[in-house]
Amino acid sequence: MEFQRSSGVLLHVSSLPSRGGIGDLGPAAHEFVDFLARAKQHVWQVLPVGPTGFGNSPYAASSAFAGNPLLISLEVLAEWGWIGADRIAALGSRRNAVDFQEVEERKLPLLYEAAGNFLDRGPDPFDSGPSNSDSPDAEDQWADFEQFCRDEAAWLNDYALYAVLRRAFKTGAWTDWPEPLRRRDPQALARAEAEHGRELAIERVLQFAFSRQWDLLQRSAARSAIRILGDVAIFVNMDSADVWVHPGIFELDDDLKPIRVAGVPPDYFSATGQRWGNPLYRWDVLAAHGPNKPSFAWWIDRVRRAIELYDIVRLDHFRGFEAYWAIPANEETAVHGEWVKAPGLELFRALEAALGPLPLVAEDLGLITPEVDALRVELGLPGMKVLQFGFSDKGAHTHLPHRFTPGTVAYTGTHDNDTTQGWWRTLSDAEHQAVEALVGPVNGHPAWPLIRAAHASVAEMVIVPAQDLLELGSEARMNTPAVATGNWSWRAPENCWTDELAKKLAALAEVTDRDNDPLAEPVDQPPA
Repeated sequence: MEFQRSSGVLLHVSSLPSRGGIGDLGPAAHEFVDFLARAKQHVWQVLPVGPTGFGNSPYAASSAFAGNPLLISLEVLAEWGWIGADRIAALGSRRNAVDFQEVEERKLPLLYEAAGNFLDRGPDPFDSGPSNSDSPDAEDQWADFEQFCRDEAAWLNDYALYAVLRRAFKTGAWTDWPEPLRRRDPQALARAEAEHGRELAIERVLQFAFSRQWDLLQRSAARSAIRILGDVAIFVNMDSADVWVHPGIFELDDDLKPIRVAGVPPDYFSATGQRWGNPLYRWDVLAAHGPNKPSFAWWIDRVRRAIELYDIVRLDHFRGFEAYWAIPANEETAVHGEWVKAPGLELFRALEAALGPLPLVAEDLGLITPEVDALRVELGLPGMKVLQFGFSDKGAHTHLPHRFTPGTVAYTGTHDNDTTQGWWRTLSDAEHQAVEALVGPVNGHPAWPLIRAAHASVAEMVIVPAQDLLELGSEARMNTPAVATGNWSWRAPENCWTDELAKKLAALAEVTDRDNDPLAEPVDQPPA
């Protein structure tokens, strides 16, 4: 798919300055949409929105299909009549960092309470706020919930049972559950469902609430032609409903433990590589088909879910679709792995056959071979360039604007990089000189000079992390790859989306011709 020249901002939902200790889908999200509209931005990039596990990484979700309940807005639930405003009044703190343990201890019980209230009320009408014919809030909530359960049954019921059992056993992972449940013995599953009926219903209600609030946000963004660019991690977490429910599509031994795991070899971020630990796919099993089952059926379902959630989908670790780094599970680092071929074009042709043209972006960073480039070009997907990578030597200049091609999504940095202000403070004198040779004197503040350089390039799309718009330092870094703890907790300060900042960004979008909807139909230009 060809995207129109456009620009946007990278800000994960959890980083919004919402009430309740973590960013959510409520008022702060809609305020950010208003800011993007005033700033003439047409892309909001978010990280994966699935429920997170150990380490709180969005890229290690416990489901490839479910939404993260912690991102549900209690304020909106109160507006719907699911919970009293007095019950959430104590959640007024908007501290700058997410304390995930505190959020789970304080917010999660209130979410369960609200979901229980919804169940207890049953099909009686709820107060859904002001009527709006363009909003799902104008519909009967209970009928909407029942329809949601029918529509999403293929993943919803299994995820609900996984989530309930994970809490019940408190063992951290499904691999430590009693053997009949580990292996999904039908009688054991039936007993668990009978024993935990209400808890299962509450999990379904929370997923419904997430879906409903997400839909409202996406509709609000669409009214200003703002497209949500979402992220699909190529691999799934070992401790996830997906692996528990579908062990046959992953490289597991007879004891349901990984044989080999995912990662990347030594690179820019780590001398020993990155051992992610995700189980690898059995691509031969995924490719199998039957009378009522297309090839790569699980992946078709996964991408279908992604394009329901997002207007544009970024494929994380795109190079893994051509070949992936397979590490023996008993290795402690990623050094002793090997490259293994993936299905590549065969997979994407199956996706296109099932789902039609797909609005995809390839995250093609890292060790990229001619074969990976050829796959991306064959599929017509834009790749990524990151300005921070461009100044170390001549070989890195592919990440600088004069080397960009139109089929590019350009960034100053990503969620895995330090902020541009923090990065500047770590550079050598030679690198400082290289930056200023390109953009002129920065006087110790390189973020906006690099933002301007990216916008002035031929890249189809430019995405700027919110931290760089705000010129924040390393204290605002989102993630440090290969470091297991202390990540993902940054939150934007309150009242930071000012009119002054919006006008500054809007002026840049206008002068660089980026004030466009990326999904708009191309307009034929008159001859010069």
